[in-house]
Amino acid sequence: MTDAQVGLLVVTPIIVGFALTLQRMGVLQRGGTLSAVGASVLIAAILFLQQ
Repeated sequence: MTDAQVGLLVVTPIIVGFALTLQRMGVLQRGGTLSAVGASVLIAAILFLQQ
């Protein structure tokens, strides 16, 4: 596993957690949270598989 893949595995859950925290605080609406989480997971999966 390369350093880039390890970085993706570490950063993606942090981004998801941050989006969920912002949604619970009322800063993001449900649609924005789903978009942020979906996009970050999709991008991480594509980049992870291309390494």
